[in-house]
Amino acid sequence: MTGAFTDYPTTPSIYDETVTTDGGVRPGYEQIATQFDTFGLEDVRNRGEYVSKSYHDQGVTFDFEGEERPFPLDIVPRVIEADTWSHVEAGVAQRVKALEAFLADIYGPMQIITDKVIPRHIVTSSSHYHRVAFDIQPGNGVRVHVSGIDLIRDGEGAFRVLEDNVRIPSGVSYVLTNRRAMTSTLPEVVGTHRIRPVAAYPSRLLRALRAAAPSGITDPEVVVLTPGPYNSAYFEHSLLARLMGCRLVEGRDLVTQGGRVMMRTTHGLQPVHVIYRRVDDDFLDPVAFRNDSVLGCPGVLNAARAGNVTIANAVGNGVADDKLMYSYVPEIIRYYLGEEPILPNVDTWRLEDPAHREEVMDRLDELVLKPVDGSGGKGIVIGPQASRAELDQLRQTVSASPRGWIAQPVVQLSTVPTMVDDGLRPRHVDLRPFAINDGEKVWVLPGGLTRVALGEGELIVNSSRGGGSKDTWVLSGDGRRTRVEPRAQRQVQIGTAPQVALKRSEAEPAEQEQQQQQTRVSGTGEGGPTC
Repeated sequence: MTGAFTDYPTTPSIYDETVTTDGGVRPGYEQIATQFDTFGLEDVRNRGEYVSKSYHDQGVTFDFEGEERPFPLDIVPRVIEADTWSHVEAGVAQRVKALEAFLADIYGPMQIITDKVIPRHIVTSSSHYHRVAFDIQPGNGVRVHVSGIDLIRDGEGAFRVLEDNVRIPSGVSYVLTNRRAMTSTLPEVVGTHRIRPVAAYPSRLLRALRAAAPSGITDPEVVVLTPGPYNSAYFEHSLLARLMGCRLVEGRDLVTQGGRVMMRTTHGLQPVHVIYRRVDDDFLDPVAFRNDSVLGCPGVLNAARAGNVTIANAVGNGVADDKLMYSYVPEIIRYYLGEEPILPNVDTWRLEDPAHREEVMDRLDELVLKPVDGSGGKGIVIGPQASRAELDQLRQTVSASPRGWIAQPVVQLSTVPTMVDDGLRPRHVDLRPFAINDGEKVWVLPGGLTRVALGEGELIVNSSRGGGSKDTWVLSGDGRRTRVEPRAQRQVQIGTAPQVALKRSEAEPAEQEQQQQQTRVSGTGEGGPTC
């Protein structure tokens, strides 16, 4: 092969999404390969560096070990053909519908437990199962307004579900900014492909949030609740609020009166009907959860129980995020929908099961072990890469708390060419498609966030572990645009949404310090690092 993919290495046991093991370019990437050849490798590299610089200038950042860094965007897009995406889209929507039914059931009649599909202790022992959320009825019955279902492609190229995120999944802001950056950096390439757009996400989300308003409210006030600027996902909170035209508020901007949530504004208190919260359950309401929280609003859970405000996503959704629960999702789909799962899980051992645990303990050096309530790749132990001392420590930890762990085989994630110092080289990727449920339909954003592990052979793709991202192109039809239409470039300023109440600089110093410390000590105040 000549050109941009010259000397591009492939491995027979790993599915490369761009280049086959005999050196051919897969459909969907052929036009990109030709255009990259025309540019030359140095030009492609320069364009990649331009993207990095623009992200730095725009403040498209994430928190990496306490330091704000530009979020790495690789210059090579990831391409998914139309037929493949249709399969993924149907599988994600199916999964979300089943998890919706599951959450409504376990915070209500618990029929799935009565029917012995899932043991009661699996649900009630989850650290994210909150009895205070029992019997709270959301406005239009939706609990999972936004979800992010993490997928991988195995050695055969088949998509499999790695985990579910139905608490407060993050990362969609990078999908929006990645597309904008790629459109301005590679206009010739973008313009010759038929790529399904992603710009409708904010309007779709706003529509779903408004549809979830309490009964009788025809023009609801929707706000985005953030832990504040110290949170690793603050960029996303502010961007979504601005694109939806909603207020971005912190807990101190809200107050409850007579079972209703009010927002402090320069015109006095105004009612709030829907809260798109980006604050974890534990910090959301100091009356119901942590009484030292300064990130939430006292009494907001009672207001939700009274039907005066809708919290999106619903409190207690985290039980469906529990990685032990993940292993039951195929049964959950069959039970509630009467269908076979479209997207298979990765094989999983439940270590709270003595038989599974006995098998896994003898194979720790072959498997991946994950804490059931972990996020951001934290706590994961990859057996073949662990030292003997680490495996001995892991064995003790699992024995002390088997409910807290699952095990999976080492899946060689698929690879996509990525620009590194040596040129274009294969790097492992995963995919987080985002879905929005407005109560009538589950809509899946075409593409989602592709995360890429930048280190050679690295399997953990999370940004909190040094990973980057790629723009994900879902092609329409055959993906080729025969005539390039001139396109007006819409300039979007990246900034913060309108704030209410006090600015940070006007707040009491002690309050600043407490909130900053609480946010940092808690790790996030949101469901784990950005992505």
